[in-house]
Amino acid sequence: MCSGSSHHSSGQFCHSLKKSSVTPLLKKSSLDKENLSNYRPISNSSFISKILERVIMSRLTEHLTDNQLLNSSQSAYRKLHSMETVLLSLHDHLINAIGSQQASCLCLLDLSAAFDTIDHTILLDRLSLWFGIHGTALNWFKSYLSHRTFSVRCSGLCSCPQQSLYGVPQGSVVGPLLFTLYTTPLSSLISFTH
Repeated sequence: MCSGSSHHSSGQFCHSLKKSSVTPLLKKSSLDKENLSNYRPISNSSFISKILERVIMSRLTEHLTDNQLLNSSQSAYRKLHSMETVLLSLHDHLINAIGSQQASCLCLLDLSAAFDTIDHTILLDRLSLWFGIHGTALNWFKSYLSHRTFSVRCSGLCSCPQQSLYGVPQGSVVGPLLFTLYTTPLSSLISFTH
């Protein structure tokens, strides 16, 4: 077990909280059980880890909001900017374009296993250079991402732990926001050309 305050003040994330158990779950009961691509990995991490992540998420969101660091087109992790507001805005743009007899083009991007491909060095650089996260806070994120392990549980058996060298933890509280921050250069480029 970790001693709480010393790890927080030094920017360290407790090593024992970096372990997760992954269970493969069939996406639909009608799918072929022999085809591995028909399974979704469900990751279970520590309850304490999720509580700590909620605190970090709250502080990170506050920092991003107070300093207006999120892209104005960003529709998650901002008050009054949900997926519903994006859909309403998109619908409004399309209706206005039709009313003005303008052509519309909608490009949707589905990033397969996107969370698993995040390079930790690039993410940490983005946190520092784009979002002004330095010192103890940056050390915490570095510690949080490094030396994570997972084991796969299936049919009562458990694999040997494997290290996660890339990505943010699946099922984590802060993972989706970290992915958003990681892809900020892309969203900024799209906003610039809009």
